[in-house]
Amino acid sequence: MKAQKSTDDKIKRVLYFNPEVEPDIEEIKEPTNTAFFSAVSDNTSNMKRNKMLRAEVQIPYDSIDKQTIIDYCSNNATDFAIVPKVKYFKVGLGKYVFSNQVVISMKLFDATGNLLTETDYDTYRKNMRLLGSTENSIKIGTNGAIKGILKKLKKIRPTTDSGF
Repeated sequence: MKAQKSTDDKIKRVLYFNPEVEPDIEEIKEPTNTAFFSAVSDNTSNMKRNKMLRAEVQIPYDSIDKQTIIDYCSNNATDFAIVPKVKYFKVGLGKYVFSNQVVISMKLFDATGNLLTETDYDTYRKNMRLLGSTENSIKIGTNGAIKGILKKLKKIRPTTDSGF
């Protein structure tokens, strides 16, 4: 007898865009992207039914075009798209003085461009982290935001094991 395969067992493909970085300073974008995608790949390697794809494109977090999401999902054969944002806290008087605290925000879209859920993770409020590297804060914030998305997704779809 052949074992029947449920559609929920299918591997979900998730497309991640480069995070929008605030403040918009070119020097911090590449290290931010590196730390963000390191955390994402660590997170998805723990989930057996997910596959991560990376789009080397940054989409403005607050003005996301539905058609853009649809196009990227269909061109990359993905089930979901995540649009992230990394906001650094500005501390002190100078324009370029940052703390290592970040807020990671994420919006999860399905392949048809519909917003499923969004979340944010504030590394200072959640962990009360004052010390440590910025890279570590980005990783902690990214992990927290992904867990937040998964938690909200389970509330939206309680009947299916979303596992996104």
